[in-house]
Amino acid sequence: MEINVLNEGVESYEEVMLIYDGALKQMETKMQILNEEFQHVHKYNPIEHIKARIKSTQSIVKKLKAHGYEDTLANMVKYVDDIAGIRIICSFTSDIYRIADMISSQSDIKVLAIKDYIAKPKESGYESYHMVVMVPVYLSDRIVEAKVEVQIRTIAMDFWASLEHKIQYKFTGEVPEKISEELLECAKMVSALDAQMLKLNREIMELEET
Repeated sequence: MEINVLNEGVESYEEVMLIYDGALKQMETKMQILNEEFQHVHKYNPIEHIKARIKSTQSIVKKLKAHGYEDTLANMVKYVDDIAGIRIICSFTSDIYRIADMISSQSDIKVLAIKDYIAKPKESGYESYHMVVMVPVYLSDRIVEAKVEVQIRTIAMDFWASLEHKIQYKFTGEVPEKISEELLECAKMVSALDAQMLKLNREIMELEET
């Protein structure tokens, strides 16, 4: 069966969103299966939980206009990479890269872009590992590939990012300097906590092996 890339040839917004929803479900199921397999083989779950969402029409239009694009169907598909988004929460930073490798090694998934905000955090202190991947959606008469944004982060990173999002929403981008400084300080503490927790976990594992 021929594989098509989701593009401006799709006739309606409803059909486009149906395909994105299918791609998101496909990705979510994949991650659940990989997590269960990892538990079976290694007796360990790298994934704590998964959050999946489809971007609202309002948010899609806002993002297009913010980048100077007209709010057309073609522009939406071409320029908005996070219409379908999945967030994978894990315990340790080592799990993040393990999960990213698991995703990259899937034969039917194409990795389009990677942004490692753990190796190089944003100025605000934000840390997370982002991937944009192309996922096949199996329809009745064809296979269509659609983009899914994957965010992989620890529980601590997710907690910090949730607080930052609330602050950005409350102050509509004009965050007071004092709050920005405190948020950055919290980000440093989160990073230190993640490093300490990973070190402790490795020490426990080494003791179990002896």
